[in-house]
Amino acid sequence: MATPIGHLSDLSPRAAQTLCGVDVVAAEDTRVTRVLLRHAGSAARLISARAHNEQAAAQQIVGLLAEGQSVALVSDAGTPAISDPGAQVVAAVRAAGFPVIPIPGPSALATLLSAAGLREGPILFEGFLPARAKSRRERLAVLAQAARLSGAALVFYEAPHRIDELLADLADRFGPDRLLVIGRELTKVFEEIAALPADQAVQWLAAKPERKRGEFVVAVERDPAPSETPAAEPGATSAELDPAAQRLLGLLLTELAPSRAARLAHEISGAPREALYALALALRGQDEAPK
Repeated sequence: MATPIGHLSDLSPRAAQTLCGVDVVAAEDTRVTRVLLRHAGSAARLISARAHNEQAAAQQIVGLLAEGQSVALVSDAGTPAISDPGAQVVAAVRAAGFPVIPIPGPSALATLLSAAGLREGPILFEGFLPARAKSRRERLAVLAQAARLSGAALVFYEAPHRIDELLADLADRFGPDRLLVIGRELTKVFEEIAALPADQAVQWLAAKPERKRGEFVVAVERDPAPSETPAAEPGATSAELDPAAQRLLGLLLTELAPSRAARLAHEISGAPREALYALALALRGQDEAPK
């Protein structure tokens, strides 16, 4: 059952009625859900069903259903099993022969997309990327290729302590001009939605210290269609870059990520930024290739 992602008034009448009508509510965090039950006026008993005990919780829920009790499954916010626990419980309940009835409602994914204004097309939802930098960048490389082939936009969830790293990695992978739509604290008092080029995202985050608090949803615009791609500027291929600009870029790459190196080389030399960025990616790829 979907629950509000921040604004309690988003609890639907059907969801409130369900919470008040069941015997047991299985919750990702009973402390969070207790507030929701109080808001709905529910006297249901709470049990824990979180990531670390989901398999055991699934068997407990199956047992309760076998006794004739009714159970509602909720996560802390949004819809269970979407980057939250729930899938194992649903699978176990269905395998035991009991019906699974979805109660739709809030989702951070749908909330951001409804306000993002992205071009129409497919969506690839990844959820949370790996926490380790190397694994995250490797996964981003795979997703970038998949998005390019399918013409899809990408959507990620991220925690506040890693959001700056994610935004920097997105700029490096997709280029300085790719549009990002960042949703912070969606539906809450301090909600912010920003649509800006990737190379401005880290600066936007750093402009206000409080922006590093809360939960984030980030969408990456689709690759431009061939007809939407600007014609190359004269001399805009890496092969035609001035040798001095290429040397400058190489020096900057020893200390900076590709997008930052390309931007700074462009500002210093005046060489085309897209060509510099393409060359930076090629040079960085050579450096990182297996020896």
